[in-house]
Order: sequence, then C-alpha cells, then structure tokens
Amino acid sequence: MEKVPMTAAGFNRLQEELKHLKITERPAVIKAIAEAREHGDLSENAEYHAARERQSFIEGRVLELEDKISRAEVIDPAKLSGNTVKFGATVTLADQDTDEETTYQIVGQDESDIKNRLLSIQAPLARALINKSVGDSVEVSTPGGSKLYEIVSVEFR
Repeated sequence: MEKVPMTAAGFNRLQEELKHLKITERPAVIKAIAEAREHGDLSENAEYHAARERQSFIEGRVLELEDKISRAEVIDPAKLSGNTVKFGATVTLADQDTDEETTYQIVGQDESDIKNRLLSIQAPLARALINKSVGDSVEVSTPGGSKLYEIVSVEFR
C-alpha cells in the first residue's frame, strides 16, 4: 500500500470533508430519494434520478477519502530542516530571465492550490526541485517553453 504524503492541514481538510459527507450530505440525499419515491413512477422521475446520481457521487467520494486518509503519511514541515528541497519545504525561486521571485510550499497532491502558492509534489516544478539545494539552478519545461529558476531559499515552517 503506497503512502500518500500530506501536511497536517491537508489531512485535517480531508477528514472534515469526509465528516461533512457522512453527517450532512448522506442523510440529505437519502431524504431526497425517499421524497422522490413518493412522487410515483420512478422511470420518469427526474428528482429521483438526480438524487440517486448525487448519492452515487457521495458514496464514491466517501470511499476515495477513506482510502486516502488510511494511506496518509502526515508530515510536519516544522520538524524538518536543512537547505535541501523536500516535501513540505517552502522554496523561494528566482526566474533567471526576469529576476522575479516566487515562493511555493511543496505539499501533497490533494492539498495543492497554485493560487495560494501550494505546489503539488507531483507537479513538474516540484519534481525538478526535489533534492536540490539553495543556489542550484533548475530547468523546467512549461507550456510556454523551458524556464530556468535559481533556488534562493529553502525553509521549513
């Protein structure tokens, strides 16, 4: 069984979503199915089919979340240290063409959010950064062509 790395915040978000689905969404969809059944002929009942489809989505998501939570390897970046990029690191990069600096934290796939500078460990940029150190240059293929970055700093918060 392959472990899924994630931060404590990402793990907590998955647990909250699972709890919400089980406590709120599941009972609501069961009630909607019961109400739709009362309307008669199920073969032509759009509400019934929509509720069953929603139930199927909820049950699938519950199974997916339970699997991820059971395989989670929660990593606390604050307990890590060093100048080498690894999971949980907050990395500041300088674009070698424009000298523009950008900071990302490398996180698990389910907690990535590029708008908030949370970069998935599976992303090409994150894969290029892993095991590199401050001062190293990395080349990353992007849709707009190849980009060259220099690692300015590595922090573990």
